[in-house]
Amino acid sequence: MRFRSPFEGAWADPDALLVIRTGDWRLERPVVREARCSHCGLCWLWCPNNCIRDRGTHFAADLTYCKGCGLCARVCPAAAIVMREEDGA
Repeated sequence: MRFRSPFEGAWADPDALLVIRTGDWRLERPVVREARCSHCGLCWLWCPNNCIRDRGTHFAADLTYCKGCGLCARVCPAAAIVMREEDGA
């Protein structure tokens, strides 16, 4: 039997964070330079919205849910992720 805490929230079910399409909230979007990605997974680990996806050779944000916080770009040791202004912003 799995222990259930009365304090469990969205972190208990990773898919619970992906119920509201928040991609239109952001001012900047993460752009991955695939050739530079070392596939270390730090962006995936640190993404507060759990919207980083493993694409096999690199990681990339699911822009439907990405809020553009830029944390993935800040933690990337290879500088493979850069933040770019959204079109029309």
